[in-house]
Amino acid sequence: MSEHLQAIITQYKDDQESVYNTWFINNEERLKAFRSIRRGVLQVVDDIKHKRFGNDFKGSSLEFVLSCITEQKQVFEGASHPFYWKPKLRIPDIYENQVNKVAFGQFLENCLHAKNEEQVVKEIEKLDALKIKGLGPAVASILYFLHPTWIPPFNTAIINGFNYLFKDKKKLGSWSEYLKIREVIMDMNRKHCNALSSDTGAFAGLLFEIGTQKLLLGKDEYLSETERNRLEKLIEKRHKEKREETADENLHNEMQYHLLKIGNALGYDVIAASNDRSKDWGGNKFSFISLPEFPMIKLEREVLNTVKLIDVLWFQKGTPKVIAAFEVEKSTSIYSGILRLTDLSCSLNNKEEVLYLVVPDAREKDVIMQLSRPSIRKGDMEMKYICFSDLRQHCDALCKFGDDHSIMQKIARVAV
Repeated sequence: MSEHLQAIITQYKDDQESVYNTWFINNEERLKAFRSIRRGVLQVVDDIKHKRFGNDFKGSSLEFVLSCITEQKQVFEGASHPFYWKPKLRIPDIYENQVNKVAFGQFLENCLHAKNEEQVVKEIEKLDALKIKGLGPAVASILYFLHPTWIPPFNTAIINGFNYLFKDKKKLGSWSEYLKIREVIMDMNRKHCNALSSDTGAFAGLLFEIGTQKLLLGKDEYLSETERNRLEKLIEKRHKEKREETADENLHNEMQYHLLKIGNALGYDVIAASNDRSKDWGGNKFSFISLPEFPMIKLEREVLNTVKLIDVLWFQKGTPKVIAAFEVEKSTSIYSGILRLTDLSCSLNNKEEVLYLVVPDAREKDVIMQLSRPSIRKGDMEMKYICFSDLRQHCDALCKFGDDHSIMQKIARVAV
Protein backbone atom coordinates (compact mmCIF):
# COMPACT_ATOMS: atom_id res chain seq x y z
CA MET A 1 0.00 0.00 0.00
CA SER A 2 2.80 2.39 0.89
CA GLU A 3 4.48 2.30 -2.54
CA HIS A 4 1.12 2.46 -4.29
CA LEU A 5 0.08 5.46 -2.19
CA GLN A 6 3.41 7.19 -2.82
CA ALA A 7 2.80 6.86 -6.58
CA ILE A 8 -0.71 8.32 -6.15
CA ILE A 9 0.70 11.23 -4.12
CA THR A 10 3.25 11.93 -6.87
CA GLN A 11 0.47 11.93 -9.48
CA TYR A 12 -1.59 14.24 -7.26
CA LYS A 13 1.27 16.71 -6.79
CA ASP A 14 2.32 16.66 -10.45
CA ASP A 15 -1.15 17.66 -11.66
CA GLN A 16 -1.00 21.46 -11.76
CA GLU A 17 -4.80 21.67 -11.63
CA SER A 18 -5.23 19.36 -8.62
CA VAL A 19 -6.51 20.85 -5.37
CA TYR A 20 -3.00 20.36 -3.99
CA ASN A 21 -1.65 22.99 -6.40
CA THR A 22 -4.69 25.26 -6.77
CA TRP A 23 -5.99 25.20 -3.18
CA PHE A 24 -3.41 23.83 -0.75
CA ILE A 25 -0.10 25.21 -2.07
CA ASN A 26 -0.72 28.18 -4.35
CA ASN A 27 -3.64 29.82 -2.59
CA GLU A 28 -2.96 32.77 -0.32
CA GLU A 29 -6.67 32.94 0.59
CA ARG A 30 -6.34 29.55 2.31
CA LEU A 31 -3.64 30.91 4.60
CA LYS A 32 -5.57 34.10 5.28
CA ALA A 33 -8.71 32.16 6.16
CA PHE A 34 -7.40 30.48 9.32
CA ARG A 35 -7.35 33.57 11.54
CA SER A 36 -10.59 34.91 10.05
CA ILE A 37 -12.43 31.67 10.75
CA ARG A 38 -10.95 31.35 14.24
CA ARG A 39 -12.08 34.86 15.05
CA GLY A 40 -15.52 34.08 13.60
CA VAL A 41 -15.84 31.00 15.82
CA LEU A 42 -14.99 33.14 18.85
CA GLN A 43 -17.88 35.40 17.82
CA VAL A 44 -20.26 32.41 17.58
CA VAL A 45 -19.25 31.32 21.09
CA ASP A 46 -19.72 34.86 22.42
CA ASP A 47 -23.13 35.19 20.76
CA ILE A 48 -24.30 31.92 22.31
CA LYS A 49 -22.95 32.90 25.74
CA HIS A 50 -24.79 36.22 25.69
CA LYS A 51 -27.97 34.88 24.07
CA ARG A 52 -27.47 36.80 20.82
CA PHE A 53 -27.38 33.68 18.65
CA GLY A 54 -30.68 33.57 16.77
CA ASN A 55 -33.03 30.79 15.73
CA ASP A 56 -31.87 30.61 12.12
CA PHE A 57 -28.62 30.10 10.23
CA LYS A 58 -29.25 33.08 7.97
CA GLY A 59 -27.82 36.26 9.43
CA SER A 60 -26.05 34.46 12.27
CA SER A 61 -22.37 34.61 13.14
CA LEU A 62 -22.24 30.90 12.23
CA GLU A 63 -23.25 31.80 8.67
CA PHE A 64 -20.35 34.24 8.62
CA VAL A 65 -17.93 31.47 9.61
CA LEU A 66 -19.28 28.99 7.06
CA SER A 67 -19.18 31.67 4.36
CA CYS A 68 -15.46 32.13 5.05
CA ILE A 69 -15.02 28.37 4.76
CA THR A 70 -17.00 27.95 1.54
CA GLU A 71 -14.96 30.75 -0.03
CA GLN A 72 -12.19 28.15 -0.15
CA LYS A 73 -14.24 26.47 -2.90
CA GLN A 74 -13.30 22.99 -4.14
CA VAL A 75 -12.91 20.87 -1.01
CA PHE A 76 -15.27 23.11 1.02
CA GLU A 77 -17.77 24.12 -1.66
CA GLY A 78 -20.83 22.68 0.10
CA ALA A 79 -19.65 23.04 3.69
CA SER A 80 -22.46 25.39 4.72
CA HIS A 81 -25.40 23.21 3.58
CA PRO A 82 -25.58 20.97 6.69
CA PHE A 83 -25.94 24.08 8.88
CA TYR A 84 -28.94 25.56 7.06
CA TRP A 85 -31.97 25.55 9.36
CA LYS A 86 -34.54 23.09 7.99
CA PRO A 87 -37.78 23.98 9.83
CA LYS A 88 -39.78 20.92 8.77
CA LEU A 89 -37.10 18.52 9.99
CA ARG A 90 -36.08 20.74 12.95
CA ILE A 91 -32.43 20.23 12.07
CA PRO A 92 -29.73 20.98 12.89
CA ASP A 93 -31.26 21.32 16.33
CA ILE A 94 -29.00 24.15 17.57
CA TYR A 95 -31.24 27.10 16.74
CA GLU A 96 -34.51 26.55 18.62
CA ASN A 97 -33.24 24.25 21.37
CA GLN A 98 -31.42 26.40 23.92
CA VAL A 99 -29.77 23.44 25.68
CA ASN A 100 -28.33 22.16 22.39
CA LYS A 101 -27.28 25.65 21.42
CA VAL A 102 -25.30 26.07 24.66
CA ALA A 103 -23.77 22.59 24.24
CA PHE A 104 -22.63 23.51 20.73
CA GLY A 105 -21.13 26.79 21.99
CA GLN A 106 -19.27 25.01 24.79
CA PHE A 107 -18.02 22.39 22.33
CA LEU A 108 -16.60 25.09 20.03
CA GLU A 109 -14.99 26.96 22.94
CA ASN A 110 -13.39 23.80 24.33
CA CYS A 111 -12.06 22.86 20.89
CA LEU A 112 -10.71 26.38 20.35
CA HIS A 113 -8.64 26.16 23.53
CA ALA A 114 -7.63 22.49 23.25
CA LYS A 115 -3.91 21.88 23.81
CA ASN A 116 -3.71 18.51 22.05
CA GLU A 117 -5.65 16.35 19.61
CA GLU A 118 -6.85 13.96 22.35
CA GLN A 119 -8.80 16.84 23.91
CA VAL A 120 -10.53 17.61 20.61
CA VAL A 121 -11.43 13.94 20.08
CA LYS A 122 -12.82 13.84 23.62
CA GLU A 123 -14.99 16.88 22.87
CA ILE A 124 -16.25 15.23 19.68
CA GLU A 125 -17.21 12.11 21.66
CA LYS A 126 -19.03 14.24 24.25
CA LEU A 127 -20.91 16.09 21.50
CA ASP A 128 -21.80 12.80 19.78
CA ALA A 129 -23.17 11.42 23.06
CA LEU A 130 -25.71 14.27 23.17
CA LYS A 131 -27.26 13.03 19.87
CA ILE A 132 -28.18 16.52 18.69
CA LYS A 133 -30.23 16.01 15.53
CA GLY A 134 -28.44 17.05 12.35
CA LEU A 135 -25.17 18.01 14.04
CA GLY A 136 -22.73 15.48 12.66
CA PRO A 137 -19.24 15.36 11.16
CA ALA A 138 -19.92 18.38 8.94
CA VAL A 139 -18.62 20.30 11.98
CA ALA A 140 -15.17 18.88 11.09
CA SER A 141 -14.97 21.55 8.37
CA ILE A 142 -14.92 24.16 11.15
CA LEU A 143 -12.55 22.18 13.37
CA TYR A 144 -10.07 21.78 10.52
CA PHE A 145 -9.53 25.56 10.42
CA LEU A 146 -8.98 25.59 14.19
CA HIS A 147 -6.55 22.64 14.25
CA PRO A 148 -5.43 21.69 10.72
CA THR A 149 -2.81 19.18 11.88
CA TRP A 150 -5.28 17.29 14.11
CA ILE A 151 -8.67 17.31 12.37
CA PRO A 152 -9.10 16.52 8.67
CA PRO A 153 -12.07 18.02 6.81
CA PHE A 154 -14.92 15.70 5.83
CA ASN A 155 -17.52 15.57 3.05
CA THR A 156 -19.10 13.15 0.55
CA ALA A 157 -16.25 13.33 -1.96
CA ILE A 158 -13.62 12.78 0.75
CA ILE A 159 -15.39 9.71 2.15
CA ASN A 160 -15.90 8.33 -1.38
CA GLY A 161 -12.19 8.77 -2.02
CA PHE A 162 -11.36 7.13 1.31
CA ASN A 163 -13.58 4.12 0.58
CA TYR A 164 -12.16 3.73 -2.92
CA LEU A 165 -8.53 4.03 -1.83
CA PHE A 166 -8.76 1.84 1.26
CA LYS A 167 -11.42 -0.58 -0.06
CA ASP A 168 -13.75 0.34 2.82
CA LYS A 169 -17.46 1.08 3.25
CA LYS A 170 -17.53 3.93 5.75
CA LYS A 171 -20.67 6.12 5.89
CA LEU A 172 -21.02 9.90 5.94
CA GLY A 173 -23.27 11.01 8.79
CA SER A 174 -21.76 9.40 11.89
CA TRP A 175 -19.18 10.89 14.24
CA SER A 176 -18.03 7.36 15.17
CA GLU A 177 -17.34 6.61 11.49
CA TYR A 178 -15.55 9.94 11.13
CA LEU A 179 -13.25 9.16 14.06
CA LYS A 180 -12.34 5.77 12.54
CA ILE A 181 -11.59 7.47 9.22
CA ARG A 182 -9.59 10.14 11.02
CA GLU A 183 -7.37 7.48 12.63
CA VAL A 184 -6.46 6.06 9.22
CA ILE A 185 -5.91 9.53 7.71
CA MET A 186 -3.70 10.60 10.62
CA ASP A 187 -1.66 7.38 10.36
CA MET A 188 -1.21 7.77 6.58
CA ASN A 189 -0.49 11.47 6.96
CA ARG A 190 2.28 10.82 9.49
CA LYS A 191 3.89 8.30 7.16
CA HIS A 192 3.72 10.59 4.11
CA CYS A 193 3.95 14.07 5.63
CA ASN A 194 7.36 14.64 4.05
CA ALA A 195 5.77 14.24 0.63
CA LEU A 196 2.62 16.17 1.56
CA SER A 197 2.31 18.14 4.81
CA SER A 198 1.54 17.76 8.49
CA ASP A 199 -1.55 19.84 7.62
CA THR A 200 -4.27 17.23 7.00
CA GLY A 201 -5.79 19.39 4.27
CA ALA A 202 -3.23 18.07 1.78
CA PHE A 203 -4.22 14.42 2.36
CA ALA A 204 -7.94 15.31 2.47
CA GLY A 205 -7.46 17.03 -0.90
CA LEU A 206 -5.98 13.79 -2.26
CA LEU A 207 -9.04 11.84 -1.10
CA PHE A 208 -11.29 14.57 -2.56
CA GLU A 209 -9.60 14.20 -5.96
CA ILE A 210 -10.07 10.42 -5.87
CA GLY A 211 -13.67 10.77 -4.65
CA THR A 212 -14.59 13.09 -7.51
CA GLN A 213 -12.71 10.82 -9.96
CA LYS A 214 -10.39 13.61 -11.02
CA LEU A 215 -7.54 11.38 -9.85
CA LEU A 216 -8.08 7.98 -11.45
CA LEU A 217 -5.20 6.01 -9.94
CA GLY A 218 -4.07 4.92 -13.41
CA LYS A 219 -7.23 2.90 -14.14
CA ASP A 220 -8.92 5.14 -16.71
CA GLU A 221 -8.76 2.41 -19.37
CA TYR A 222 -11.49 0.52 -17.47
CA LEU A 223 -13.98 3.41 -17.45
CA SER A 224 -17.35 2.93 -19.11
CA GLU A 225 -18.53 5.44 -21.70
CA THR A 226 -20.84 7.09 -19.14
CA GLU A 227 -18.01 7.36 -16.60
CA ARG A 228 -15.64 8.70 -19.24
CA ASN A 229 -18.16 11.39 -20.29
CA ARG A 230 -18.61 12.37 -16.66
CA LEU A 231 -14.85 12.58 -16.22
CA GLU A 232 -14.47 14.75 -19.33
CA LYS A 233 -17.08 17.16 -17.93
CA LEU A 234 -15.24 17.27 -14.60
CA ILE A 235 -11.95 18.00 -16.34
CA GLU A 236 -13.52 20.76 -18.44
CA LYS A 237 -15.05 22.24 -15.29
CA ARG A 238 -11.64 22.19 -13.64
CA HIS A 239 -10.03 23.88 -16.67
CA LYS A 240 -12.72 26.57 -16.51
CA GLU A 241 -12.20 27.11 -12.76
CA LYS A 242 -8.45 27.40 -13.33
CA ARG A 243 -8.96 30.02 -16.08
CA GLU A 244 -11.31 31.98 -13.82
CA GLU A 245 -8.85 31.82 -10.91
CA THR A 246 -6.05 33.09 -13.16
CA ALA A 247 -8.26 35.97 -14.35
CA ASP A 248 -9.19 36.74 -10.72
CA GLU A 249 -5.53 36.77 -9.72
CA ASN A 250 -4.61 39.15 -12.55
CA LEU A 251 -7.41 41.52 -11.53
CA HIS A 252 -6.33 41.30 -7.89
CA ASN A 253 -2.74 42.19 -8.82
CA GLU A 254 -3.92 45.09 -10.96
CA MET A 255 -5.99 46.62 -8.14
CA GLN A 256 -3.16 46.16 -5.64
CA TYR A 257 -0.78 47.95 -7.97
CA HIS A 258 -3.18 50.90 -8.43
CA LEU A 259 -3.50 51.26 -4.64
CA LEU A 260 0.26 51.11 -4.10
CA LYS A 261 0.81 53.65 -6.88
CA ILE A 262 -1.78 56.10 -5.49
CA GLY A 263 -0.49 55.84 -1.91
CA ASN A 264 3.07 56.38 -3.08
CA ALA A 265 2.04 59.41 -5.17
CA LEU A 266 0.26 60.90 -2.14
CA GLY A 267 3.48 60.74 -0.12
CA TYR A 268 2.75 57.75 2.11
CA ASP A 269 4.86 54.71 2.85
CA VAL A 270 3.04 51.79 1.24
CA ILE A 271 3.32 48.05 1.54
CA ALA A 272 1.68 45.05 -0.06
CA ALA A 273 0.68 41.90 1.82
CA SER A 274 3.70 39.90 2.99
CA ASN A 275 2.98 37.09 0.52
CA ASP A 276 2.39 39.48 -2.41
CA ARG A 277 5.51 41.65 -2.48
CA SER A 278 7.20 39.58 -5.17
CA LYS A 279 4.24 40.06 -7.51
CA ASP A 280 3.85 42.59 -10.28
CA TRP A 281 1.30 44.01 -12.68
CA GLY A 282 2.06 45.25 -16.17
CA GLY A 283 5.77 44.77 -15.53
CA ASN A 284 5.67 46.94 -12.39
CA LYS A 285 6.99 44.97 -9.41
CA PHE A 286 5.35 45.66 -6.07
CA SER A 287 8.73 45.44 -4.32
CA PHE A 288 9.87 48.59 -6.15
CA ILE A 289 7.06 50.58 -4.50
CA SER A 290 6.55 48.76 -1.20
CA LEU A 291 8.56 49.29 1.97
CA PRO A 292 11.33 46.69 2.25
CA GLU A 293 10.12 45.66 5.72
CA PHE A 294 6.89 45.87 7.66
CA PRO A 295 6.83 48.79 10.16
CA MET A 296 7.18 47.96 13.85
CA ILE A 297 3.54 48.03 14.98
CA LYS A 298 2.95 46.98 18.58
CA LEU A 299 0.40 44.21 18.21
CA GLU A 300 0.02 40.67 19.52
CA ARG A 301 1.94 38.27 17.28
CA GLU A 302 -1.15 36.49 15.97
CA VAL A 303 -2.90 39.79 15.17
CA LEU A 304 0.25 41.19 13.57
CA ASN A 305 0.56 38.14 11.32
CA THR A 306 -3.01 38.74 10.15
CA VAL A 307 -2.44 42.47 9.59
CA LYS A 308 0.62 41.68 7.48
CA LEU A 309 -1.71 39.81 5.12
CA ILE A 310 -3.88 42.87 4.42
CA ASP A 311 -3.53 43.52 0.69
CA VAL A 312 -2.34 47.14 0.87
CA LEU A 313 -1.53 49.43 3.80
CA TRP A 314 -0.63 53.12 3.73
CA PHE A 315 1.49 54.53 6.58
CA GLN A 316 2.33 58.07 7.60
CA LYS A 317 5.79 58.69 6.10
CA GLY A 318 8.53 57.29 8.32
CA THR A 319 6.13 56.10 11.04
CA PRO A 320 4.14 52.94 11.89
CA LYS A 321 0.88 54.95 11.93
CA VAL A 322 -1.68 53.35 9.62
CA ILE A 323 -3.49 55.88 7.42
CA ALA A 324 -5.56 53.56 5.25
CA ALA A 325 -6.03 49.82 4.76
CA PHE A 326 -7.34 48.09 1.64
CA GLU A 327 -8.56 44.55 1.11
CA VAL A 328 -8.94 43.62 -2.55
CA GLU A 329 -11.60 40.95 -2.92
CA LYS A 330 -11.79 38.54 -5.79
CA SER A 331 -14.95 37.21 -7.36
CA THR A 332 -15.75 35.03 -4.34
CA SER A 333 -14.19 36.29 -1.13
CA ILE A 334 -15.65 39.10 0.97
CA TYR A 335 -16.01 37.83 4.51
CA SER A 336 -12.39 37.09 5.37
CA GLY A 337 -11.26 40.53 4.14
CA ILE A 338 -13.86 42.23 6.32
CA LEU A 339 -12.58 40.29 9.34
CA ARG A 340 -8.95 41.23 8.68
CA LEU A 341 -9.83 44.93 8.46
CA THR A 342 -11.95 44.62 11.59
CA ASP A 343 -9.01 42.99 13.39
CA LEU A 344 -6.79 45.90 12.42
CA SER A 345 -9.26 48.53 13.57
CA CYS A 346 -9.96 46.80 16.89
CA SER A 347 -6.26 46.36 17.62
CA LEU A 348 -5.04 49.91 16.95
CA ASN A 349 -5.49 52.87 19.26
CA ASN A 350 -5.50 55.11 16.21
CA LYS A 351 -9.13 55.53 15.13
CA GLU A 352 -8.29 57.80 12.22
CA GLU A 353 -7.39 55.05 9.78
CA VAL A 354 -9.81 54.49 6.91
CA LEU A 355 -10.79 50.95 5.93
CA TYR A 356 -11.70 50.01 2.38
CA LEU A 357 -12.89 46.92 0.58
CA VAL A 358 -12.02 46.99 -3.12
CA VAL A 359 -14.52 44.81 -4.94
CA PRO A 360 -15.63 43.62 -8.38
CA ASP A 361 -18.51 45.73 -9.68
CA ALA A 362 -20.71 42.66 -10.03
CA ARG A 363 -20.49 42.00 -6.28
CA GLU A 364 -21.52 45.44 -5.06
CA LYS A 365 -24.87 44.20 -3.69
CA ASP A 366 -23.15 41.40 -1.75
CA VAL A 367 -20.72 43.89 -0.23
CA ILE A 368 -23.51 46.27 0.82
CA MET A 369 -25.34 43.36 2.48
CA GLN A 370 -22.24 42.28 4.43
CA LEU A 371 -21.24 45.79 5.48
CA SER A 372 -24.79 46.36 6.72
CA ARG A 373 -24.49 43.60 9.33
CA PRO A 374 -24.88 44.97 12.89
CA SER A 375 -21.66 43.23 13.95
CA ILE A 376 -19.74 45.18 11.29
CA ARG A 377 -21.46 48.54 11.83
CA LYS A 378 -21.04 48.55 15.61
CA GLY A 379 -18.73 51.05 17.31
CA ASP A 380 -16.88 53.88 15.62
CA MET A 381 -15.46 51.75 12.84
CA GLU A 382 -16.58 52.65 9.33
CA MET A 383 -15.72 50.48 6.37
CA LYS A 384 -16.18 51.82 2.86
CA TYR A 385 -15.87 50.13 -0.50
CA ILE A 386 -14.44 50.99 -3.90
CA CYS A 387 -15.46 49.30 -7.15
CA PHE A 388 -12.78 47.93 -9.46
CA SER A 389 -13.92 50.04 -12.42
CA ASP A 390 -13.69 53.30 -10.45
CA LEU A 391 -10.21 52.53 -9.16
CA ARG A 392 -8.97 51.58 -12.61
CA GLN A 393 -10.56 54.59 -14.32
CA HIS A 394 -9.48 57.25 -11.83
CA CYS A 395 -6.09 55.96 -10.67
CA ASP A 396 -3.99 58.48 -12.61
CA ALA A 397 -6.26 61.41 -11.68
CA LEU A 398 -6.09 60.51 -7.98
CA CYS A 399 -2.28 60.41 -8.22
CA LYS A 400 -2.14 63.74 -10.01
CA PHE A 401 -4.69 65.82 -8.10
CA GLY A 402 -4.71 64.26 -4.63
CA ASP A 403 -3.09 65.95 -1.63
CA ASP A 404 -3.74 63.26 0.97
CA HIS A 405 -5.79 60.11 1.62
CA SER A 406 -9.07 62.07 1.63
CA ILE A 407 -8.97 62.07 -2.19
CA MET A 408 -10.11 58.43 -2.02
CA GLN A 409 -13.50 59.65 -0.80
CA LYS A 410 -14.14 60.77 -4.38
CA ILE A 411 -14.53 57.14 -5.46
CA ALA A 412 -15.37 55.41 -2.16
CA ARG A 413 -18.92 54.40 -1.34
CA VAL A 414 -20.72 53.68 1.94
CA ALA A 415 -23.18 50.83 2.45
CA VAL A 416 -26.59 52.35 3.16
